Amino acid sequence: MDFNDTNMTDLHNTTNDNGGYNPDANIHFTGASAVAIALCLFGIVGNVIVFWFLAFRIKRNKYTVYIMNLAIADFIFLLFTALIMMLYINTLIVENSNFTGRNSFYIFLEIFYDTAQYSGMFFLTAISMERCLSVMFPMWYHCNRPKNLSSIVCLVLWFVGCSESLIENLACPPEDFAAQTNVCTGVELMTFTIGVGICLPLMVLCSFALLIRVGRIFQRQYPPKLYIIIIVAVIIFILSVVPFNFIWFLMYFQLLKLDVQYVSIYYASVFSTSLNSTINPYIYFIVGRQWREKSHHSIHDALQRAFKDDEEIQDAKEKSDKTNSSSCRIKSTDEEKRVN
Repeated sequence: MDFNDTNMTDLHNTTNDNGGYNPDANIHFTGASAVAIALCLFGIVGNVIVFWFLAFRIKRNKYTVYIMNLAIADFIFLLFTALIMMLYINTLIVENSNFTGRNSFYIFLEIFYDTAQYSGMFFLTAISMERCLSVMFPMWYHCNRPKNLSSIVCLVLWFVGCSESLIENLACPPEDFAAQTNVCTGVELMTFTIGVGICLPLMVLCSFALLIRVGRIFQRQYPPKLYIIIIVAVIIFILSVVPFNFIWFLMYFQLLKLDVQYVSIYYASVFSTSLNSTINPYIYFIVGRQWREKSHHSIHDALQRAFKDDEEIQDAKEKSDKTNSSSCRIKSTDEEKRVN
């Protein structure tokens, strides 16, 4: 929910009658749009790298499937955010910025923009829930989890995210949104309930459970990096995305009066949500990196360590123990031969 049609009208006013804006507002908003595009490009590079390594270079597990789809969603979101910012710059610097099919093109951009945003939120919720279930009910989870659950869940979540976006953008066109029709009110209530009423509590509860688990493990050893990645990603999502969902919801129902223009709040939300999608891949790199070791394949190694499953860690420990025990047997046999 982002008041985009209102923002386009406000931006158009900056180039015409300066209604309520500083005379240099078009320059300021153009600069803000350019900075947002640069931020999006920085995030696009990071998400492309993550997708490449997870898809083609690293052994896939149930968690990397979620992260790979999250990287795709973040990539699409940042790409279409950059395109929308380019459209805004065109509106700000070109006198006759209207062109044939402009509104249809804008709705097209919004559909992909919202689909990626909603799907990314769903993927983060899904990986939080699955990691939490594996910690709280390990035996049941290990015995009853379907092998292809991650892929099936991701397909369903893409469908749900796309459906929510289509409903929001097609059932509630800009003129109905401005008039606050019953359909648009229902759509806004639906999106707010799904995002803040369902996904947010699930993410908070699952992250809190993982945080308790990390505290217990940390007393004995360093916790798996995947725990830290999920907790940090959820915290950043809550701090950067959720507040603006509340603000737009309250402003739609005129429950919040702010002495600022809508377009200013919109740009703040663009920077905040873009930062959330941009920073995710760099969280993986930082958490997965071994700071005391230097490697020629640091990105590959960092991602491999970051998303290593508990079962893989346990298998590695068992192999290591077997290797150590066999080497000990060989040494003891050699010592016996020498004595004899």
